[in-house]
Amino acid sequence: MDISELLIFAVENHASDVHLSAGEPPLVRIHGDIRKVEMPALDAEAIHRMIYDILSDDQRKTFEEHLELDFSLSLGDYGRFRVNVFKQNRGDAAAFRPIPNRIPSFEELGLPKVLMNIARLEKGLVLVTGPTGSGKSTTLAAIIDLINNEMKGHIITIEDPIE
Repeated sequence: MDISELLIFAVENHASDVHLSAGEPPLVRIHGDIRKVEMPALDAEAIHRMIYDILSDDQRKTFEEHLELDFSLSLGDYGRFRVNVFKQNRGDAAAFRPIPNRIPSFEELGLPKVLMNIARLEKGLVLVTGPTGSGKSTTLAAIIDLINNEMKGHIITIEDPIE
């Protein structure tokens, strides 16, 4: 299974994360539970090849210099993925998180109306915080979408990693 097939599998199974680590089969997070993909464990060389197949020359250089790299990967109709590649004792490793093609509405997310009112203010600072996987990026996407559709002006976001 190559990286594209693995990510398509993740999207089709509604996985929120895909993890690659030497000595383990790929892991996916589905509805909060980490599950092993039904395939043999990947060795360090296989993961290295999978990662380097999706990196540009500049990205490879940055990864080799800093031992970590964050970037976005597009997979056609299956959407984009936020990717973090990093070094572990056993070799290269990676984490992939799908970025939905469609931005959910405030109503779909169950966000309070007061947040919609805050988003419509002409000035101010909004901090969206929480643990990994809690919906920060999705909430911010809904806020930015609302502002883009209803207001004129500039929006500045400070993100790490940038999505």
